[in-house]
Amino acid sequence: MDLISQLNQELRQLAGFMSASPKRVELTDAEGVRLAIDFVAVDTLSCAFRELWLHVPKLVGKELAILKQWADALSRRVTYLLENIGPLEVDRLGDKILIRSTPPDRISGATKFYEVLLSAKSDGTFSLKRFAFEAGSSGRQLVDIQLTHEVLNKLFRDLLETVPEME
Repeated sequence: MDLISQLNQELRQLAGFMSASPKRVELTDAEGVRLAIDFVAVDTLSCAFRELWLHVPKLVGKELAILKQWADALSRRVTYLLENIGPLEVDRLGDKILIRSTPPDRISGATKFYEVLLSAKSDGTFSLKRFAFEAGSSGRQLVDIQLTHEVLNKLFRDLLETVPEME
């Protein structure tokens, strides 16, 4: 069973789930690609989660240029979240690329933004989180990402389809 089918099966089984403590769902396909999502709520149409990870074994140890291709492709394709995303920082020593909302959402003294980290050095992963920062507070707070099942499926499909091809 492919990862998208596995994800949809898990969403159906989790319908009605709600907890302050996330429930991690981990899925793996025949090529070793792994998806993990920390759900905090799931109903029949939508879900909320703290973080989403995608481990792509063929990206482990690849050069930064490959990650840059993925970051650019993701930024062009994933245009349906609350804000657009784009590459922000490149860590050449750590082989990581940071992608964030461009621009972040600013309303009533609060700033909210998506943060994506692509890493190739040791784990070949994508991670997605959402943060909020209140004016006058110290530091940012992790906030839940809320998506319909349809948008989560599209996001996951876009993640898989934009992974650069390797020779």
